[in-house]
Amino acid sequence: QVQLVESGGGLVQPGGSLTLSCAATGKIFSIYAMGWYRQAPGKQRELVASIVTGSGTAYSDSVKGRFSISRDNAKDMVYLQMNNLKPEDTAVFYCNAQIYGTYLDYVEDVNQVTYWGQGTQVTVSS
Repeated sequence: QVQLVESGGGLVQPGGSLTLSCAATGKIFSIYAMGWYRQAPGKQRELVASIVTGSGTAYSDSVKGRFSISRDNAKDMVYLQMNNLKPEDTAVFYCNAQIYGTYLDYVEDVNQVTYWGQGTQVTVSS
């Protein structure tokens, strides 16, 4: 089994910065992709940023130029640097990972399993 544990959320003033971290532990042979989603009250969960092994990064239009996603492959961690935060960024942020559990799955590019963290609250308010 795999666990994703997020940290780094909190309360910040508009224009401020926060960095979220997510660590993946457990039965991991290789990580195909990691990303961050968020869900604001009364809204659907939405993709914020993702990073795919060997393919680069992607961002939602609402955070381009303000947020930056990065990975530490050696530690199976993903980070989200958030700058110039706005009140509309207030949400619960969830870490997501798509993982190959075995060498065979990795070689044949099958059976990726999606995991979610428990979520961390980010509140942007003065």
